[in-house]
Amino acid sequence: MDATSSGAVGAGTAQAGAQVEVPARRAAPPADPLAPYLAADFPWYGLDDGWTGRRWLLQAGAAGSTRPTAQPRAIDYGSVGHGEELPMQHQARNGGRFAVVVTVARRPGRRSADGTGMLEATSASSAAWLAGSGLLAAAWPGQLDRALRQDWLDQQSALAWDLADDLAGPGWSPLTLPVNGLPQPFRYRESAYGWVLAGEAPGVLIGAYGRGVSAYGIGFSTIPDLTAYTGR
Repeated sequence: MDATSSGAVGAGTAQAGAQVEVPARRAAPPADPLAPYLAADFPWYGLDDGWTGRRWLLQAGAAGSTRPTAQPRAIDYGSVGHGEELPMQHQARNGGRFAVVVTVARRPGRRSADGTGMLEATSASSAAWLAGSGLLAAAWPGQLDRALRQDWLDQQSALAWDLADDLAGPGWSPLTLPVNGLPQPFRYRESAYGWVLAGEAPGVLIGAYGRGVSAYGIGFSTIPDLTAYTGR
């Protein structure tokens, strides 16, 4: 999240009616949204060429504590979107046609960035959880008022966590989709808010969620040029 800074302009002393002109401070340029994606040590996946609609970036991040550390944190996951952009936080989330692909690096169990704990190894369940929580953030019922919204999100997030932890269970169905042109097994589930799927791909784990776009007709491929997702 980039921020721009602005400061108060100091007043100069006027002499004999002369005016002192203080140049306005320029706002800091926004951070390059591609930077965290390009810093990753794994390939990014999106929908393959069968998708001809709009493509856009969401965000990439690191797992573990959000406390600042002296060491740069490796990028562990990120998402790219297809179709209509997701609504802002204050907007109702009813409707929309989109599909989001979540790429998760394969990581072993390791110490958290601030050294206070251990992170579990990533798995297809990691991708399923990120996809499930992403769908919830994009699809909470618009008629809920602010007081009820957090309760709903907490309840549904706990359910999504339990489901992600049991991909072999009855809450999921098998679905085979192409990854770089080759069939790959995934686990898939639908809800009133959209669909979620998770599986593996060469070098990474893949999660995806969407609404208004059929999961049965999509395919995944490595992204050769991320600028296709920036509108450049």
